[in-house]
Amino acid sequence: MDDIAKHLGMSKKTIYQYFGNKNKLIITLMKGKIDAQVAIISEDFEQIGNAVDEIFISVNKLEEILFNTNPIVFSDLQKYYPEAWILFKDFREHVLYKKVLDNLERGIREKYYRAEINVEIIARMRIEQIDMAFNQMVFPVQKFSISQVIRELTDHFIYGICTDQGRKLMAYLKRESK
Repeated sequence: MDDIAKHLGMSKKTIYQYFGNKNKLIITLMKGKIDAQVAIISEDFEQIGNAVDEIFISVNKLEEILFNTNPIVFSDLQKYYPEAWILFKDFREHVLYKKVLDNLERGIREKYYRAEINVEIIARMRIEQIDMAFNQMVFPVQKFSISQVIRELTDHFIYGICTDQGRKLMAYLKRESK
Protein backbone atom coordinates (compact mmCIF):
# COMPACT_ATOMS: atom_id res chain seq x y z
CA MET A 1 0.00 0.00 0.00
CA ASP A 2 2.96 2.30 0.58
CA ASP A 3 3.96 2.02 -3.07
CA ILE A 4 0.39 2.61 -4.26
CA ALA A 5 -0.03 5.66 -2.02
CA LYS A 6 3.30 7.06 -3.17
CA HIS A 7 2.45 6.48 -6.84
CA LEU A 8 -0.93 8.18 -6.42
CA GLY A 9 0.51 11.01 -4.35
CA MET A 10 -1.81 10.44 -1.40
CA SER A 11 -1.67 8.91 2.02
CA LYS A 12 -2.49 5.29 2.81
CA LYS A 13 -5.18 6.61 5.15
CA THR A 14 -6.95 8.27 2.20
CA ILE A 15 -6.82 5.04 0.19
CA TYR A 16 -8.22 3.06 3.12
CA GLN A 17 -11.10 5.56 3.43
CA TYR A 18 -12.24 4.57 -0.07
CA PHE A 19 -11.38 0.89 -0.14
CA GLY A 20 -11.16 -0.34 3.45
CA ASN A 21 -8.37 -2.81 2.73
CA LYS A 22 -5.93 -3.87 0.05
CA ASN A 23 -8.09 -6.79 -1.06
CA LYS A 24 -11.01 -4.45 -1.88
CA LEU A 25 -8.65 -2.19 -3.82
CA ILE A 26 -7.30 -5.13 -5.83
CA ILE A 27 -10.83 -6.39 -6.57
CA THR A 28 -11.93 -2.92 -7.71
CA LEU A 29 -8.87 -2.63 -9.97
CA MET A 30 -9.47 -6.12 -11.38
CA LYS A 31 -13.11 -5.30 -12.17
CA GLY A 32 -12.00 -2.12 -13.93
CA LYS A 33 -9.37 -3.96 -16.00
CA ILE A 34 -11.85 -6.67 -16.95
CA ASP A 35 -14.51 -4.12 -17.93
CA ALA A 36 -11.94 -2.31 -20.09
CA GLN A 37 -10.92 -5.57 -21.78
CA VAL A 38 -14.54 -6.53 -22.44
CA ALA A 39 -15.10 -3.12 -24.06
CA ILE A 40 -11.99 -3.49 -26.24
CA ILE A 41 -12.93 -7.01 -27.31
CA SER A 42 -16.52 -6.03 -28.11
CA GLU A 43 -15.63 -2.83 -29.93
CA ASP A 44 -12.65 -3.80 -32.08
CA PHE A 45 -13.43 -7.36 -33.05
CA GLU A 46 -16.76 -6.66 -34.74
CA GLN A 47 -15.07 -4.77 -37.57
CA ILE A 48 -12.21 -7.15 -38.40
CA GLY A 49 -12.07 -8.58 -41.91
CA ASN A 50 -11.66 -12.30 -41.14
CA ALA A 51 -10.93 -14.84 -38.41
CA VAL A 52 -7.16 -15.04 -39.03
CA ASP A 53 -6.89 -11.23 -38.89
CA GLU A 54 -8.84 -11.34 -35.65
CA ILE A 55 -6.23 -13.61 -34.05
CA PHE A 56 -3.36 -11.38 -35.21
CA ILE A 57 -5.06 -8.27 -33.82
CA SER A 58 -5.92 -10.00 -30.54
CA VAL A 59 -2.29 -11.08 -30.07
CA ASN A 60 -1.13 -7.52 -30.73
CA LYS A 61 -3.61 -6.21 -28.15
CA LEU A 62 -2.47 -8.84 -25.67
CA GLU A 63 1.15 -7.77 -26.21
CA GLU A 64 0.19 -4.14 -25.51
CA ILE A 65 -1.37 -5.21 -22.21
CA LEU A 66 1.56 -7.45 -21.30
CA PHE A 67 4.10 -4.75 -22.05
CA ASN A 68 2.89 -2.87 -18.97
CA THR A 69 2.21 -5.92 -16.78
CA ASN A 70 4.70 -7.69 -14.57
CA PRO A 71 4.27 -11.46 -15.18
CA ILE A 72 4.43 -12.10 -11.43
CA VAL A 73 1.09 -10.26 -11.06
CA PHE A 74 -0.87 -13.34 -12.10
CA SER A 75 0.80 -15.70 -9.66
CA ASP A 76 0.47 -13.09 -6.88
CA LEU A 77 -3.23 -12.68 -7.63
CA GLN A 78 -3.75 -16.42 -7.47
CA LYS A 79 -1.76 -16.78 -4.25
CA TYR A 80 -2.71 -13.68 -2.23
CA TYR A 81 -5.99 -12.35 -3.68
CA PRO A 82 -8.29 -15.31 -4.39
CA GLU A 83 -11.39 -13.14 -4.91
CA ALA A 84 -9.66 -11.10 -7.61
CA TRP A 85 -8.27 -14.31 -9.13
CA ILE A 86 -11.80 -15.73 -9.32
CA LEU A 87 -12.89 -12.61 -11.24
CA PHE A 88 -10.01 -13.11 -13.67
CA LYS A 89 -10.78 -16.83 -14.07
CA ASP A 90 -14.45 -16.03 -14.69
CA PHE A 91 -13.44 -13.51 -17.38
CA ARG A 92 -11.09 -16.05 -18.93
CA GLU A 93 -13.52 -18.97 -18.81
CA HIS A 94 -16.54 -17.07 -20.08
CA VAL A 95 -15.60 -13.97 -22.07
CA LEU A 96 -12.29 -15.12 -23.59
CA TYR A 97 -13.50 -18.69 -24.14
CA LYS A 98 -16.58 -17.36 -25.99
CA LYS A 99 -14.39 -15.08 -28.13
CA VAL A 100 -12.10 -17.97 -29.08
CA LEU A 101 -15.10 -20.21 -29.79
CA ASP A 102 -16.71 -17.51 -31.98
CA ASN A 103 -13.40 -17.03 -33.83
CA LEU A 104 -13.09 -20.76 -34.52
CA GLU A 105 -16.65 -20.98 -35.82
CA ARG A 106 -16.10 -17.89 -37.97
CA GLY A 107 -12.84 -19.29 -39.37
CA ILE A 108 -14.57 -22.53 -40.33
CA ARG A 109 -17.37 -20.60 -42.07
CA GLU A 110 -14.78 -18.53 -43.93
CA LYS A 111 -12.88 -21.71 -44.93
CA TYR A 112 -9.69 -20.49 -43.21
CA TYR A 113 -9.92 -23.14 -40.46
CA ARG A 114 -10.33 -26.87 -40.90
CA ALA A 115 -13.98 -27.95 -40.71
CA GLU A 116 -13.24 -31.15 -38.77
CA ILE A 117 -11.82 -29.47 -35.64
CA ASN A 118 -13.84 -29.78 -32.44
CA VAL A 119 -14.28 -26.10 -31.62
CA GLU A 120 -15.07 -26.66 -27.93
CA ILE A 121 -11.92 -28.70 -27.34
CA ILE A 122 -9.72 -26.36 -29.38
CA ALA A 123 -11.14 -23.25 -27.65
CA ARG A 124 -10.38 -24.73 -24.23
CA MET A 125 -6.90 -25.71 -25.40
CA ARG A 126 -6.26 -22.15 -26.61
CA ILE A 127 -7.28 -20.68 -23.24
CA GLU A 128 -4.91 -23.12 -21.52
CA GLN A 129 -2.11 -22.17 -23.95
CA ILE A 130 -2.47 -18.53 -22.96
CA ASP A 131 -2.44 -19.51 -19.27
CA MET A 132 0.64 -21.63 -19.85
CA ALA A 133 2.49 -18.61 -21.24
CA PHE A 134 2.25 -17.04 -17.77
CA ASN A 135 3.41 -20.15 -15.93
CA GLN A 136 6.83 -19.34 -14.48
CA MET A 137 7.60 -23.04 -14.03
CA VAL A 138 7.18 -23.68 -17.76
CA PHE A 139 8.44 -20.37 -19.18
CA PRO A 140 10.62 -18.54 -16.62
CA VAL A 141 10.83 -14.81 -17.38
CA GLN A 142 14.60 -14.95 -17.03
CA LYS A 143 14.72 -17.10 -20.15
CA PHE A 144 11.57 -16.24 -22.16
CA SER A 145 9.59 -13.07 -22.72
CA ILE A 146 5.85 -13.61 -22.41
CA SER A 147 5.41 -11.83 -25.72
CA GLN A 148 7.75 -14.29 -27.46
CA VAL A 149 6.00 -17.27 -25.84
CA ILE A 150 2.55 -16.05 -26.87
CA ARG A 151 3.71 -15.43 -30.46
CA GLU A 152 5.18 -18.95 -30.71
CA LEU A 153 2.12 -20.58 -29.15
CA THR A 154 -0.14 -18.57 -31.46
CA ASP A 155 1.81 -19.66 -34.55
CA HIS A 156 1.57 -23.25 -33.38
CA PHE A 157 -2.16 -22.84 -32.73
CA ILE A 158 -2.95 -21.19 -36.08
CA TYR A 159 -0.91 -23.65 -38.14
CA GLY A 160 -2.77 -26.48 -36.43
CA ILE A 161 -6.27 -25.21 -37.22
CA CYS A 162 -5.78 -23.55 -40.62
CA THR A 163 -6.62 -24.87 -44.05
CA ASP A 164 -4.16 -24.24 -46.88
CA GLN A 165 -6.07 -21.03 -47.62
CA GLY A 166 -5.74 -19.98 -43.97
CA ARG A 167 -2.00 -20.73 -43.94
CA LYS A 168 -1.49 -18.60 -47.05
CA LEU A 169 -3.38 -15.74 -45.41
CA MET A 170 -1.35 -16.17 -42.23
CA ALA A 171 1.94 -16.06 -44.17
CA TYR A 172 0.77 -12.92 -45.95
CA LEU A 173 -0.25 -11.23 -42.68
CA LYS A 174 3.08 -12.11 -41.07
CA ARG A 175 4.99 -10.62 -44.02
CA GLU A 176 2.87 -7.47 -43.93
CA SER A 177 3.37 -6.99 -40.19
CA LYS A 178 7.18 -6.92 -40.44
